[in-house]
Amino acid sequence: MSHSAIRARELGNLLRSRRERLQPADVGLPAGTRRRTRGLRREEVAQLAAISPTYYTYLEQGREVRPSRQVLDALSAALRLDAAERSHVHELVHGAPPTGTSAVVESLSPAVVSLVDRLDPCPTYVTGRCWDVLASNRAARALWTDWPARPPEARNMLWWMFTDPDARKVMVDWPGEASALLGRFRTAAARHPGDSGFSTLLDRLHAASPEVRDWWPQHKVVPLGSGTKRLYHPALGEFELRHVVLQVADAPEQKLVTFTATDQDQARISELLR
Repeated sequence: MSHSAIRARELGNLLRSRRERLQPADVGLPAGTRRRTRGLRREEVAQLAAISPTYYTYLEQGREVRPSRQVLDALSAALRLDAAERSHVHELVHGAPPTGTSAVVESLSPAVVSLVDRLDPCPTYVTGRCWDVLASNRAARALWTDWPARPPEARNMLWWMFTDPDARKVMVDWPGEASALLGRFRTAAARHPGDSGFSTLLDRLHAASPEVRDWWPQHKVVPLGSGTKRLYHPALGEFELRHVVLQVADAPEQKLVTFTATDQDQARISELLR
């Protein structure tokens, strides 16, 4: 058996094993009835990855087809592969891991999205590896900004913090909050050398923000952590929120941040949402 055939068979075995470990609920699909297949069906994975069921079947069968890196990224997201597994499938097909992760469209588990919504009226949002806001509930959108209404390239916490004038009104201690956020971004960027997602965003921030140009050379690094923030809202005035940061176990670069206020302020936030 040729070397390429061995790699194709190994890829097929990996895809099948990861398909069989997932349940429909894991990827937001209904379980249905009379399900005899262990895990997901092949056509369900094909649907999630936006490829044909026949092509996906060929891959699982170990046929010597050579999917593009874009197809491999789509399959990695559909099968919830972690970073090591994604790198491995690229090596099996193309002989080398991808040079960066910017091509990957970050997907959020439907269960996490549902959790964020259920946490209303406690403001909650989820950010990805470059602080793109992947989900937010009504309370978070009311107090920060309406993330889904913003252009896709502007749905990013750093971009909002440094380029949106409203951020300087919302964040009472804007210099401290902005500087700390940039420090957390630097800490994350160090874990992803060569990732064009970080470098592209940083280039945009340098072009748009004099504070980023001044602060980045200071090499401030800040770890993720819980704490407090003071916010301002026209209808609520100034108030303090306590927050905790949780990492999504299946996607550790995704960060769920949820906030609580005093009972009085929490009641006012609830009234604001009504």
